[in-house]
Amino acid sequence: QVQLVESGGGLVQRGGSLNVSCAASGRTFSPNAMGWFRQAAGKEREFVAVINWIGGSTYYADAVKGRFTISRDNAKNTLYLQMKSLKPEDTAAYYCAAGRRVTQRTMDYEYWGQGTQVTVSS
Repeated sequence: QVQLVESGGGLVQRGGSLNVSCAASGRTFSPNAMGWFRQAAGKEREFVAVINWIGGSTYYADAVKGRFTISRDNAKNTLYLQMKSLKPEDTAAYYCAAGRRVTQRTMDYEYWGQGTQVTVSS
């Protein structure tokens, strides 16, 4: 019913910046939360950031706080993640997700994109 498509991933040098986006489509789209998660090779998917779609409150993982900024454009049904001061450990496939609850748990999200790869070179 709802499709999420990430874009904007790529290769960036350590200390650089990169922005990724997630476009949502569907007959109806009214999530309570949209979030970003990432999964590095050989590791489990981890929480990055989440935003309350209505109120706009945000929560960040400690590893990215102060470097990443999550935002959304409700009119465009688009989620953004601005990343700066990137580190090699940020290298992962980045996924956007939408769900009913503002939470950091992957299992609570109903819809997922296919991911966009972000690679940070040293």
